[in-house]
Amino acid sequence: MAAVRAGDTLVVTKLDRLARSLPDARDIADELTRKGVALSIGGSVYDPTDPVGRLLFNVLGMVAEFEADLIRMRTREGMAVAKAKGRLRGKQPKLTPAQRRHLLALDAAGEHTQAELAELFGVSRTTIYREVRRAAAS
Repeated sequence: MAAVRAGDTLVVTKLDRLARSLPDARDIADELTRKGVALSIGGSVYDPTDPVGRLLFNVLGMVAEFEADLIRMRTREGMAVAKAKGRLRGKQPKLTPAQRRHLLALDAAGEHTQAELAELFGVSRTTIYREVRRAAAS
């Protein structure tokens, strides 16, 4: 929070855009208050000295945390249904098993650079490094 100074107002549209949990939101609000920075949430300025302001902040924080928990729960449920139907496969490998074997053989021969192998197989150098590292680990 080095970008804010005393007298500034930090504006967020919703509290869940400021923090992922209520304790995080409280910590951020406390730090802003210590620095003399006002916090505006959805057009309303949060006043940490006002009991009603603190209550509203906590209620907004609890609702934001609840919404995030619901999203996580629905995502997990959706992934479980997709997995049960065989539709959740994850990211597919860049190289087929045959390409991988060919790549490792060429790399072992030491006649090509990593960049040349990447160009030859139509993948990034990072993919080449990753495949070689996986082969060495197994």
